[in-house]
Amino acid sequence: MIALLRYQAALLLGSHRWLPPVILYAAFLAIGIQSGGPILDAFGYAAVGVLPVAVWLTRVCVTNEPPAARSCTATAAGPGRAHLAGVLTAAGAGLLLGLLGTALVVLMADPHSADHQVAVPVLPATGAGLFAVLTCLLTGLAIGVLCTWPVLRVPGWGIPAGLLGSLLLLVLGGSPANAAMTGLVTGSLHGTITVPWLPAAAAALLAAAATAAACALASRRS
Repeated sequence: MIALLRYQAALLLGSHRWLPPVILYAAFLAIGIQSGGPILDAFGYAAVGVLPVAVWLTRVCVTNEPPAARSCTATAAGPGRAHLAGVLTAAGAGLLLGLLGTALVVLMADPHSADHQVAVPVLPATGAGLFAVLTCLLTGLAIGVLCTWPVLRVPGWGIPAGLLGSLLLLVLGGSPANAAMTGLVTGSLHGTITVPWLPAAAAALLAAAATAAACALASRRS
């Protein structure tokens, strides 16, 4: 698996297909993260941006190889393992972006409530922000895995399905990403910190189930 991960990482870096989602996330942070803004609101904003980026990176990583190269990799390592390596590479890239966004919030945001009256401890707030990033990352991975090959065999359907899935899981009250973001924004009103343990656990289960199903399909359809 380590060799597969190195191979997938080299493919991602060499293809330069990582550049558009990175630019998207950078622009998202530049627009929404203001110097002196409430720290919990900023953490919620930075986490939300990870979700569509994770969807995009997942699509990139699992479709980076030409069909002939994908067949060779699947023959050598197994279709399921090869597909899993692509998903894990996307997870690593998305996590790196999320960590950079979290660091930017720590440097720029004001550690106070939304009305700037109640002090918010930076370290606990950063922990909550990291859990929110993880929740949105895992939710985005699940959407990305379900909106590309081998689950969707028609490439043209993947992009609109991914966009629709990202939007729905950001706005629907029952989704892990929405719960994590809402907890931070609501806590910012009173200067209280709520670590999104349950949303992160739910997102992890969702991502694991989606990835397992996709890897099983990859083994059957290769």
